[in-house]
Amino acid sequence: MGFWDFLKRGDNKSDKLGHKPAPLRKEVARWADKAADKRAQNYDRQEAIAALADLCQPLTDEAELAKTDKGKIQLEEHGAAQIEAATALFKRFNFVMDPSITDQEEKQLAFDGIMGAGKGILIPLRAYAAKTESLGWPMRILKALLHEDEVVAELLEWLSKWDTEYAKFVDPKVQLLSQLEEHKDPAIREAVAPFLMDVNEPSRFHAVGATLAQDDPAAIPALVDMFIDEESLRIRNRVCEGFMTRGWAFPEESWPDARKSLSSEYTIDGEGLVRKRG
Repeated sequence: MGFWDFLKRGDNKSDKLGHKPAPLRKEVARWADKAADKRAQNYDRQEAIAALADLCQPLTDEAELAKTDKGKIQLEEHGAAQIEAATALFKRFNFVMDPSITDQEEKQLAFDGIMGAGKGILIPLRAYAAKTESLGWPMRILKALLHEDEVVAELLEWLSKWDTEYAKFVDPKVQLLSQLEEHKDPAIREAVAPFLMDVNEPSRFHAVGATLAQDDPAAIPALVDMFIDEESLRIRNRVCEGFMTRGWAFPEESWPDARKSLSSEYTIDGEGLVRKRG
């Protein structure tokens, strides 16, 4: 069972104890439903998104407010409203609409608003990322908010909720593995290694890409093992290209089996190096 299936099974409006979530603040509740309504008139939905985006922005006089107890209470209340408004804006990422330019403009407006809430939105962002069908915008928010090492740590935490077994819906897992191809960090190789044997072919494809992107020869044994048993031609070819680019050699004991898995484009020479034929 994948992480998405697990969450879908337990997803409801109350927690395990039957507690309902606290009602939204009035200024957020006024706009939240309209901002997430695909069937609303464009003008009405855009007005709602803009209003929520404004609520996400920091107060201009925060430094002065922090000097008094009353001001500190105001800052605390505004901070809570910011998080609620940002959380409401996440829902605009849940659907696509025509024309595409309007869709992108609305999502960009939501993104810009969410960014005003700063790192305080990380906790609700994690909750949203755990249930959404696409991680494109959540990952974009991460990259805008955090440093490189923090982004990688967060992505690996999200990936850790997934297993390698069959699941009906695996797009978020594939997106995570694909995104990790763009990063280089010592923790990635070990975290991605199980997904080299994932039952889902796109997951394996991007797990190979993320592994190769680390340029770590310690990955050779795992890549060779999966290569020998891999059914997908494009994955086997990706391994071959990765070995060629990095000058990695297949261990001698693997040559007989590895050569059987090669496509007609490649060969393994007397030093275990992959070469293109012709």
